Amino acid sequence: MPPFVGRRAREGRLPGCHELVIRVYSKESQVASRVEQWTGANADPLEGWSLPAWTYDDPEFFELEKERVFAPSWQVVCHVNDVPNAGDWHTLEYIGESVIVVRGKDAKVRAFTNVCRHRGSRVVDGASGCSKRLVCPYHAWTYDLDGSLVGVPDSASYPGLDKSRHGLAPVDLEIWRGFVFVRLRSDGGPSVAEMMAPYEAMVEPYRLEQLEAIGRVTLRPREVNWKNIGDNYSDGLHIPVAHPGLTRLFGKSYGVEAEEHVDRMWGDLVDRPSANWSERAYQNVLPPVPHLPEDRQRGWLYFKLWPNVAFDIYPDQVDFMQWLPVSPTTSLIREISYALPDDRREMTAARYLNWRINRQVNAEDTELITRVQQGMSSRSFSVGPLSEKEVCLRHFCKRMRRIIPAARQEQRPAKGWSGREA
Repeated sequence: MPPFVGRRAREGRLPGCHELVIRVYSKESQVASRVEQWTGANADPLEGWSLPAWTYDDPEFFELEKERVFAPSWQVVCHVNDVPNAGDWHTLEYIGESVIVVRGKDAKVRAFTNVCRHRGSRVVDGASGCSKRLVCPYHAWTYDLDGSLVGVPDSASYPGLDKSRHGLAPVDLEIWRGFVFVRLRSDGGPSVAEMMAPYEAMVEPYRLEQLEAIGRVTLRPREVNWKNIGDNYSDGLHIPVAHPGLTRLFGKSYGVEAEEHVDRMWGDLVDRPSANWSERAYQNVLPPVPHLPEDRQRGWLYFKLWPNVAFDIYPDQVDFMQWLPVSPTTSLIREISYALPDDRREMTAARYLNWRINRQVNAEDTELITRVQQGMSSRSFSVGPLSEKEVCLRHFCKRMRRIIPAARQEQRPAKGWSGREA
């Protein structure tokens, strides 16, 4: 990426594009970049290249991703307003684990692995519920809402059992602006608040803490590697090619940038006629939002938190989406919409039209990522060159190569390679 100081923007028209300008940002030091150009010091020959195709379907690479990428990363479970009362709980299942988030009698929200300490049975079933206590359906070991073991049938037959040492296993939990995040392993990485720190002032007016769910969590399986979903989410170059609706909505305003732990994308609605009635109606009926500043009244804002959690922030609602790895070539997209209470007819209509617009975008993206996953199995493809405008993908590839160095190899290593890398 050519050097820039601070947030200076580089603008350029895409080939064949008459509607959209992608704005990209780099935070690299101008001096450091010049030194690299003059001396070649620290230059990474892979800087301008994608991850190799084999990393998108390799079983051993996938196992390392689960341990090194997902176990220490923050994952959204729900919003605090989804568990308003004592005993309310939500679960999240990923990489072979089940996590339960539950509000205690003391109003505190906690997270545990959803695993009984007796024989390893799942304690609760389903995505959500409410319980006075958590009772294992296998042998009725009973846990209080704070995770402590309070009941063991025929406890006299367990000589020396110390119930205080056999409560549900706790999981790291963080509440960021009302959203409940968990992580399976702490590796000293940043908190969600630290990840989002560069954007706190930008996010603050949206009152995320007060959001309430509209609809329910939906799960959408996809026959693609999780990275293909994330690559597509943060990719601005495909917007004018594959998303005509977004191009009509945003005109030339769509932009992307990469922070250390967060990608940001944005676009401002343009007021002009559209042949698509959903787009035309959305722009006409979207009402003013009193708590938002003027420059946010017509703006769409997107954040992707490392490695797989996204927030789509609109004037009318907020969606969260995460793409969970299931196998080397399958993923599960988990998403739900939230909004502030607003009974205006115009707002109800705007939210419906928003859904219609994004349903079309999702269908277009599904076709795109499926085509990429299929193409990556070709013996003719290994790696691809990255545009200087693909700042988010460049940053993602660089980080993945650092976490799993085998990703620097263009061709698939011989079977058993992951044992040598451990």
